[in-house]
Amino acid sequence: MRFLWQEALGLLLAVPMLVGAYIRLGRRAATRQTTRYTDLRLITQAAGSTSRTRRHVPPLLFLLGIVALLLAVSRPAAVFLVPAHHGTVVLVMDVSLSMAATDVEPTRLGAAQAAASQFVENVPAGVRVGVVAFGAYADVVLAPTTDKARIVSALGRLKMQPFTALGTGLLAALLVIHPTAAVDPGYDLFSRADDVPEFQSRFMRDPPPRRPRVERNPHRPPVDPSTLIILVSDGKGTLGVSAIQAARLIDDHGIRVYTIGVGTPYGGIARIDGYPPTHAEFEGETLASIADITRAKYFQADDRAAAAAIYDALARSTLRERAEIEVTVVLVALAGLLLVLGGGLSLAWHGYLA
Repeated sequence: MRFLWQEALGLLLAVPMLVGAYIRLGRRAATRQTTRYTDLRLITQAAGSTSRTRRHVPPLLFLLGIVALLLAVSRPAAVFLVPAHHGTVVLVMDVSLSMAATDVEPTRLGAAQAAASQFVENVPAGVRVGVVAFGAYADVVLAPTTDKARIVSALGRLKMQPFTALGTGLLAALLVIHPTAAVDPGYDLFSRADDVPEFQSRFMRDPPPRRPRVERNPHRPPVDPSTLIILVSDGKGTLGVSAIQAARLIDDHGIRVYTIGVGTPYGGIARIDGYPPTHAEFEGETLASIADITRAKYFQADDRAAAAAIYDALARSTLRERAEIEVTVVLVALAGLLLVLGGGLSLAWHGYLA
């Protein structure tokens, strides 16, 4: 909490003076009672422990109310998470051949594209959205932008690729958000990167594989509430960087990865020109693990309506930004409540305000 008018905090110096005055007045009252009643046992019997406690409750409530009012004068402000008007979202779309399966109409990819386009329309105007597609390699189809027409157009021109490299798509999204992220330059990530030419010289072909990190970072950074990745896939990773390893690296940057599994448990048939019809399976365990590692959620969309509902929920509830809001009115209301409560108890117990 921060005080916008810190100089007014000096008024709190009056609190010890009020406490001292109350103690002094209490001693004077006790002295007068002593002179009136010479038998101390009569005084003790007349004022039991409950009465002594009650005598101090209303003044304590009055004091707390005054403290709240003095703090309110200093205009306190606190930081809250509110719906974001600015931020970055990267849509990571699986365009592997299995996404042509028709167990989700019209196809897994078609349903995901339609729902993603609706998501783009629902996000606040100041939120930048980028598009990364991945099969065997990742394509930065569109760098993050607030131009919704360009984003929808980018989603509509996605092209199918053989193979599925979940981890490759995730690392590509991380580099779109943080170009200087510590990603091994040996990883073979990109086949092309539209609008992001600086990526072209950062990566080498035919990388040596690395062992995945087993340990999680004991000093995890806080979540960045205004930045997230949405991964849409049927979950069947076949090659490339370990998806779990990529998720851990993304989590090291405080970025959440919400995962949407598109498909049905029994899979479907994928028909693509130039390829024989194949049965496309669905596997959501890896997607769920990615979401869990990055402190996000996993959703399954087994039809087009479910995919649209998931995207709608993500657009409304996941993007947040930190905003400093003045809470003076809260302290004023608390002070009023304490003063009224103290006055009411004093009248009920003693018949007068004390």
